[in-house]
Amino acid sequence: MDGLKYEIAAEAVLAPESPVAHRVGWGFMSLYTLAFMSTNLVFLAPLLVTLPLRVNSLVGIKQAPSSLALVAGIGALVAMFGNPFFGRMSDRTSSRLGMRRPWMVIGLLGGTVGILMIALAPNIAVVLVGWCIAQLFFNALLAALIAVLPDQVARAQRGLVSGVLGVCLPIAAVSGTFLVKLFTGNPIATFLVPCVIGGFFILLFAVALKDRRLARASRPGWSLREFASTFYVKPRTSPDFAWAFASRFMFLMAYALLTTYEAFFLLGKIGTAVADVPQQIFVGTLTQSVIIVAASLIAGKLSDRTGRRKIFVFTASIIYGLAMFAVAIASNFNGFLVGLAISGLGFGIYAAVDLALVADVLPSKDNVAKDLGVFNIAGALPFSIAPAGAPAILAIGGGNYGVLYAAAGIFAIIGAVAILPVRGVR
Repeated sequence: MDGLKYEIAAEAVLAPESPVAHRVGWGFMSLYTLAFMSTNLVFLAPLLVTLPLRVNSLVGIKQAPSSLALVAGIGALVAMFGNPFFGRMSDRTSSRLGMRRPWMVIGLLGGTVGILMIALAPNIAVVLVGWCIAQLFFNALLAALIAVLPDQVARAQRGLVSGVLGVCLPIAAVSGTFLVKLFTGNPIATFLVPCVIGGFFILLFAVALKDRRLARASRPGWSLREFASTFYVKPRTSPDFAWAFASRFMFLMAYALLTTYEAFFLLGKIGTAVADVPQQIFVGTLTQSVIIVAASLIAGKLSDRTGRRKIFVFTASIIYGLAMFAVAIASNFNGFLVGLAISGLGFGIYAAVDLALVADVLPSKDNVAKDLGVFNIAGALPFSIAPAGAPAILAIGGGNYGVLYAAAGIFAIIGAVAILPVRGVR
């Protein structure tokens, strides 16, 4: 989810100015930020806490990792292809309600139905179907919401607006875990309350939005060949892009393992009681998010002043790898918290600089959207591969989650090494 949003945001910032784009005020930015934060909220609350706990309640702690791997892996594949698909559909929508508004409403309602299915699911098969529906429709919502940036905001303000949107992810993560903690003991409420609260602000923005309208005669053509080409760039002709792709992929493999298996790590290695998991994940997420925001602001300014990108990405990946090793050896919650704090430092530095580096190594300035579509894969695919591979790593390690997070640390270190061959960026 995180890598996908970063690349979609970059595409929106670099996109040509639409006919209705204009300078926007703080009223628009406030509603847009609340809607974007709410979209993060409906995604992250189940991913961080409620989905793993629901799986655990259905199959038990021994089978839960492999069951979650199935659900999260297939759901991530649905998200990876659903987002560009609905993005294209939104670009071709000529409804009287506008181009983006219909998909915001459809995405919110459809995704909420998927979340409700998970809350009421009697078995893993229904959880899988519900999560795929949620991923599909919430990505329709996300694609439409991101498109509002190039639609409505003048190019000169996009950096400002994008920067404001950048704080939505950690705030939504903290808010989501807090809401789940608040309603611990009521399984249906833990799933649906984030959707209700987030949905209110999303619908408020959709109603207030002066949406762009597309005449039927102006609809762009539809080409399956063109759509398929979005997912490939030749490594031989664009080596810097290929190495940056590999670096991001490995970094987000580590991140995917951390976020997907936090709850099971606490249950299986730390020995946390099921009722205490939401509280501990909330505290960990809060600690991590505060450091992410601070590190991101500082690293972004330093990178701009020095004109360097690679050293920041390299350093961030190394720090994140060390954080995973710290989590791996943790024997209590305080040790786990220290690991999360270090990971916040690494992720904050990475998030601040990675987009700038990516923009500098795009193969063609005339095909920004296509190339970023390829880069989307490096952000989304780890969230499918990591859950699928985790049971094998756990089997090798005798079910020890410390081994799983040590593997995550190795992935992050490989990501650091992979950025070194890039030559087009200092």
